[in-house]
Amino acid sequence: MAPAAEYNWNTLLDAVRRAYPELFRAWFNELPPGEIESGELRVIVADPTRRRYLLDSCANAFARCAMEQTGFLIPVRFLPPNADPDAVASSSTDPLTTPSLSADYTFDQFVVGPSNRLAHAACRAVCNQPGSLYNPLFIHGSSGLGKTHLLQATCADLAQRGAAVSYLSCETFINDFVRAIETGRLADFRDRARHVDALVIDDVQFLANRESSQEELFHTFNTLYQARKQVILSADSPPSEIPTLEDRLVSRFNWGLVTQIDPPNRETRQAILHKKARLRGCEIPDELLDFIAARVESNVRLLEGALTRLISETQIGGKPMSLDTARHVIEQFAGKPARSLQISDILETVASHFGIRLPELVGRKRSRSISHPRQIAMYLARKLTPLSLQEIGFHFGGRDHSTVLHAERVIEAARRKNPDTANLLTKLTNDLLTGNR
Repeated sequence: MAPAAEYNWNTLLDAVRRAYPELFRAWFNELPPGEIESGELRVIVADPTRRRYLLDSCANAFARCAMEQTGFLIPVRFLPPNADPDAVASSSTDPLTTPSLSADYTFDQFVVGPSNRLAHAACRAVCNQPGSLYNPLFIHGSSGLGKTHLLQATCADLAQRGAAVSYLSCETFINDFVRAIETGRLADFRDRARHVDALVIDDVQFLANRESSQEELFHTFNTLYQARKQVILSADSPPSEIPTLEDRLVSRFNWGLVTQIDPPNRETRQAILHKKARLRGCEIPDELLDFIAARVESNVRLLEGALTRLISETQIGGKPMSLDTARHVIEQFAGKPARSLQISDILETVASHFGIRLPELVGRKRSRSISHPRQIAMYLARKLTPLSLQEIGFHFGGRDHSTVLHAERVIEAARRKNPDTANLLTKLTNDLLTGNR
């Protein structure tokens, strides 16, 4: 029997929802039904940010569920409208890497409260009057409070209005700058960075002790500012408190609006949980969300981690959606100080667990004793940090984004098949999120 005879789109979505609750999003139901053509499932996705999320994170999940439904191995492709399925995408030679925007980081999904109201209003104002009202816009606050969410939401809104936007982390800016020098493409790098309508750089505190990169950003800033193009920056502290940041950059970063994001209050935390639960297509009783909000404080990322675990425990682990389950889930979260989770934390924790050295973990050895821990570390980096595939690959010896994506899929498959792997990932995740490392 042909695969198409057994295929049903709604049944496939239900299977993805049950098997991959951490990946499923409520907007999957808004997609036009995918069709099986030429032996592959083709799904048209108009929104480029959502399409990138599906390509990077969900292709393997859809393929597995399609195979279980039809009994056939069916490749899955997420295509833009009017795309030629037979066209081969050319490799990018852009000298300035622009990480993909998260489909979850939109203004609609951002919860506004007393702690972030000014920053949110400033970003919305910038979208209406880019380059003139608040230029530059500098947002600072501790890790996990929503700076990246706001920056990416602003980028998505500006792009929808037709603006040419370049969003990247400070680390990516530095790495691309160094690579441009090494390859003799500095002129191309400058042309790309200085001919946009909006340049958005996340985590500029990493400019510390980077004299050449600060010099480059100084001139890039001047070029864009004089052309009345928008500059948006974020950091974990205000400009004057970033170590070794040159005075002339501090001065320019203060030219516009500098605003802070503070930890959310209990009501805002509960609203965030409601929003993120709906995003995953889950209905969770108010008393459970309030229970979590009352005990997981300060860090939105940690708050989301508790929610994700609750959903996984109930939809995968088969536990009831009850107060006892919520209490069990957040035992490792409650009362722990929120701390920014870095790639270095993941590397050190994984290396320590497997008894290997850090240089081996990020090196080129391919023996099973090294490659398996490396894939686990990449998997954890994808799940527990906001970094893109390209950024994670850089931390693992400059590996390609496809290597990171492959590692994520391999470990995800192992987690579902092997209880020992699932238990190990749960333990490592608990250790990392609770600071027990």
